[in-house]
Amino acid sequence: MPWTMDDYPASLKNLDKPVKKKAIDIANAMLDEGYEEGRAIPIATSQAKEWHDNASEKEVKDFMKNGDPTERDDDASHSNPDLMDNAEEVVPHDGGWAVQAKDAKRPSKVFDNKQDAINRAKEIADNKGTETIIHKKDGSVQKRS
Repeated sequence: MPWTMDDYPASLKNLDKPVKKKAIDIANAMLDEGYEEGRAIPIATSQAKEWHDNASEKEVKDFMKNGDPTERDDDASHSNPDLMDNAEEVVPHDGGWAVQAKDAKRPSKVFDNKQDAINRAKEIADNKGTETIIHKKDGSVQKRS
């Protein structure tokens, strides 16, 4: 079950609201990617604090205007722990740019903007300790990192 701003791990209770919301968002995404709760919570907390330290006031306000951090694909059955060691890819998609683990059947998320997809893919890859593969519109590899 995904965490919400009303139902979250006790370790997040003393965080400022924007940091808590970001940590919940990151942790939920990590759970979708196959992370165990015990690993997802501290990683998400650390990344949320770092995000908040580096985000502008406008970025924080815009993030807080977004909906509940649990608004994502309800079908979490697509999470596949076998893909944990695979690189994260940014590939062209009908709706824009998709982020998905290499060899995954479905993207974890589709973005309108390629840079947003790249940022998310890098975040996931950093969490998994894998590389990021960015593709061009024609499907060829643009960059590996």
